[in-house]
Formats: sequence, structure tokens, C-alpha cells
Amino acid sequence: MNKVYLGLGSNIEPRIDFLQEAVEKLADNEKIKIIKKSSVYQTKPYGYLEQEDFLNAVILIKTSLDPKELLERVLKIEKEIGRVRDEIWGPRKIDIDILLYDKIKYESSNLILPHPEIKKRAFVMIPLLEIADSDSLLIEGKKVEYWLEELDYPEDDVELFKKEF
Repeated sequence: MNKVYLGLGSNIEPRIDFLQEAVEKLADNEKIKIIKKSSVYQTKPYGYLEQEDFLNAVILIKTSLDPKELLERVLKIEKEIGRVRDEIWGPRKIDIDILLYDKIKYESSNLILPHPEIKKRAFVMIPLLEIADSDSLLIEGKKVEYWLEELDYPEDDVELFKKEF
């Protein structure tokens, strides 16, 4: 079984319900087991700023799906929940990003692992740090704490929203 971290986000109400639905749909797949879920954080938008705040979380799964199969499953779930891809960084009911897939590097036309933006996003690094084994999870040879310290972000851009979901 492969150890994979997924980032979840939503900024269209009911945001928390869409996050929960995504986790449930992932868990419905017999080849995916949910291992850990971070708290949910309310975060300022990234990229296109003229939109509602996001709820973000990171989950750890174990899966026998390979990266391509997992991406297909994630995209299917996003579509089932009602994700519309008409604007880069725009509002969305659900966004599911494959952040890290074991310790592999992978690149195809529609997936790069580790996620190329992971180190730039406090809304990913904070929940990732919460559930990761910080001694063994390395990104480009450095701990998650290192990358989080490298980020320059206002503290109020990422606030705890809900401890469990």
C-alpha cells in the first residue's frame, strides 16, 4: 500500500459538507483507506483573491492505486461533487490535490509529484505538518517545518476552523 497525502479545499457553501463528502467518496473505494485527517483551516484565497475564504485540510491515505489511477479517482470525485473548472484559482465546491505519493517523483501531462506548489502554500503546509511524521516526511530533503518557516504569510491567513471533520 502506498502512503499518499491529499490536500482538500472548498470555498463554496456548504464548504465543510463538501470536504466531508470528498473524504467519504474516497473511503468508499476499496483500494483507498483513510489513515489520518488534519483539522480544517479557514484560509484566504490563493492566486485570484476576489472570492470567499477557503476551508482546507490534508488527509493521509493508503492506497493500492498508482498515481494515474488515483488522479482519475480524484477527478471523478471532484466532478461528482460538482467541481467546475472554468477559472484558474477560482471558486470551487471541492479541490483535491495529490500532494505527496510515497517518496516518488512522478511527472505526466496532468500530474507532477510531489505537487510543485506544495512548499509555497501555508494552507497546505500547516495541516500537513499536523498529521505528518515530521521526522520521516521530507520534501526535497528538508522537513515540513523548514518549508513552513520559509513561507512569508500573514498569521491570520490560516486560522483553525474546526478540529475534526
